[in-house]
Amino acid sequence: MKPTFIGIAGGSGSGKTTLTRQIIAASDAAAVTWIPFDAYYRDLAAYSLAERQQMNFDHPDAFDTALCLQHLDALASGTSVVVPEYDFVAYTRAAGGHTVHAQPVIIVDGILLFVDAALRERFDLRIYIDADDDIRLLRRILRDTQERGRDVVSVCQQYLSTVRPMHQQYVAPSRVHAHIIIPSGDDTQPAIQLVSAEIQRRIANSRLAVAR
Repeated sequence: MKPTFIGIAGGSGSGKTTLTRQIIAASDAAAVTWIPFDAYYRDLAAYSLAERQQMNFDHPDAFDTALCLQHLDALASGTSVVVPEYDFVAYTRAAGGHTVHAQPVIIVDGILLFVDAALRERFDLRIYIDADDDIRLLRRILRDTQERGRDVVSVCQQYLSTVRPMHQQYVAPSRVHAHIIIPSGDDTQPAIQLVSAEIQRRIANSRLAVAR
């Protein structure tokens, strides 16, 4: 039985990763595969670190969408894939990758998932997380300074030069393609329960089809 593909999109710092983890925790985690779209940032090893730092990582062209599509189609047919590893400190792909196996439910999260028509059409369920700009900026500052070796000045410069304008041009308009829009905040439990219940239903149907 073909896996169920769930896409979770939203602006940088909107809470996509947190929501994904909560949905998986509330579901049968062993039957769910999670792939971050960030893994498909293009390999920039041919450029110097200084050149990489000046690039626009919030434009659709920053991603190897063709490779992601290839991987999703392979997983849909039951074939395992090797997903790249991205190094946010070095601004490029790390060596190697990790093997991802097809499961009844496959979740992909990323800022630009719903921008490319071919990509968004791969998802049976599309979820968009809506968060205020100031909340997203504060979360991004905390994340990038604590986890990615950056300073506040560089984070703010990147936000103003590329993150904010690309969000307005590409990310925010893509919310019209979502089946479900979840406001970011503390009270996301009803949405999590709704999505996890649907995941459990699809997992049960998948297991029933295999049993037959």
